[in-house]
Amino acid sequence: MTLFNQLVPRLSRAVSRRESDSGTSAAADSDYAIKPLYELKETDEAWGLTVHLPGVAKDGLEISVEENVLSIRGRRAWAKPEAWTQLYRESVDAPFALALEPDNSVDVDQIRAELNDGVLRVSLPKAEAVKPRKIAVK
Repeated sequence: MTLFNQLVPRLSRAVSRRESDSGTSAAADSDYAIKPLYELKETDEAWGLTVHLPGVAKDGLEISVEENVLSIRGRRAWAKPEAWTQLYRESVDAPFALALEPDNSVDVDQIRAELNDGVLRVSLPKAEAVKPRKIAVK
């Protein structure tokens, strides 16, 4: 075993082997997707969702809400340069997929999203019924 083979993580080699054995990339496999890193914060008015999608542009991003499931799918727009030989790559060329199930307290019609430099920020406003209120005592 060469020093290079010892340094390269086994997971990366397994993906490369799979790509070369099947003749297709991991991105072409519809069952294979990467769950992106995300963070969810709550305020009185809304939940703030931050999703890290490196290499994803606006045209490769799809956000949908169906049957109370928020789905985020992103595809990278990277193309392998001609006459390029891959020795090692830290990330696989696979789509990102994230599915979250917010409860009925999210106002689906008011959801807003913004993508800048591979960071997606989604605002999930709370429905009026669950927002905290002060009740006047008479």
